[in-house]
Order: sequence, then structure tokens, then C-alpha cells
Amino acid sequence: MGIPVDAVDFFAELEVNNERGWWIANQDRWRRVVRDPMQKLCDDLADEFGDAKLFRPHRDVRFSADKSPYKIHQGAVVLTSTGVGYYVQISSQGLLTGGGWYQPAPEQITAYREAVLDDDAGAELAGIAAQLERDEVELVGERLKTAPRGVDPRHPRIALLRHKTLLASVEHAIPDWLESEELPEHVAQEWRTYRPLLEWLGSHLVLAEAGR
Repeated sequence: MGIPVDAVDFFAELEVNNERGWWIANQDRWRRVVRDPMQKLCDDLADEFGDAKLFRPHRDVRFSADKSPYKIHQGAVVLTSTGVGYYVQISSQGLLTGGGWYQPAPEQITAYREAVLDDDAGAELAGIAAQLERDEVELVGERLKTAPRGVDPRHPRIALLRHKTLLASVEHAIPDWLESEELPEHVAQEWRTYRPLLEWLGSHLVLAEAGR
């Protein structure tokens, strides 16, 4: 089986009842419809993609104005290199898959821009981005509002150069295969689509970072 639609309902309810009493009353439900199915999905994908980490349900509120104690989604990540990995998430919005560079270090941002400015590496990434667009995959991430310092705003790859993180992402809402045994293969197919991006990021960010 896949992930029950009740997982979507669980997070919709949590959004309006984000407090300890409600969580304790629904903790067994969370385990049954969220945590255990997500773990099963990750286990099914592990042979091809590697072991996943399920994120904890509790928020770190120490430095946040929002003191809501619980996350309103359940995510899992398979790290392929530092700050780069495959991602899957269930929330009140439904299922989301993703993959890319989500947790940058300053030296990685520098390495990324150097790679994008390089004619060969930059053209390769632009080709990957174009293929993802043809596959109806959205490229998202944290971006500068303007060109990076010292970069011509008319550069042909300026859209990529503005990125500080770079992620491929597809939102599915509640697909008809969410609860079915077909779920792992659907996620795997999308992760395979993201693989060229992760390989590019892993190669250029890690090698450039290691050489510093």
C-alpha cells in the first residue's frame, strides 16, 4: 500500500490544531497514516537511491517567532552529497517530490556560480534545466533579486546564476495512485528525472568545495 489519503487530512487538521493536546490525542494516527507509510516508501526506494532520513515532527522554535510545536508536513530526504538530495513530502496540499541543492554553504554558492559561469559546465546545467522544463518539472529555490555582484545582468544564464539553492519539484495534490502499491515507482520515476541535476550539483559543488 501507499500513503493513506487520511495523511492529507491529518495535516489539514494539524494546521488548525497545532498544539500538544491535539498531537497526543492523534499520535497513534500519525504513526499509522504518516510515519509508517512514509518509512515503507523510503524502504522501497532504498535499493536504487539509498537510505532516507525521515524528518522529526517537532519544530525547532528556539529562534522562531512562530511557536507552533509541530511541522505541518512530513518530509524525507536521501542525501547524495553535502546539501544535495532527493526529497518526498506529504502535507495538507498532498504529495510533493523534489530533488536538488537545498542547504547551501557559502563556499558552495561561490563554487556554483563559478561552475555556471564556466562555458562547458554552465551549458551542461542549462541543458539539464531545459530538459526538466520539457518534462514539466518546476525549478525552484532561493534566488537573488538581481544579478550576483560582478556578473553581467545580461548574461545568457543569469536566471541560473541568481540561484542560491536549486531544486526540481513536482506537486501532485492527491493522485489516484497515492494509496496504491504503485506509489514507489511513481516517486522513483520522478527521482530519475531529477538525477542529472543532482549529479551535476554533486560533481561541481563537492569537487570545487573540496579543492578550496
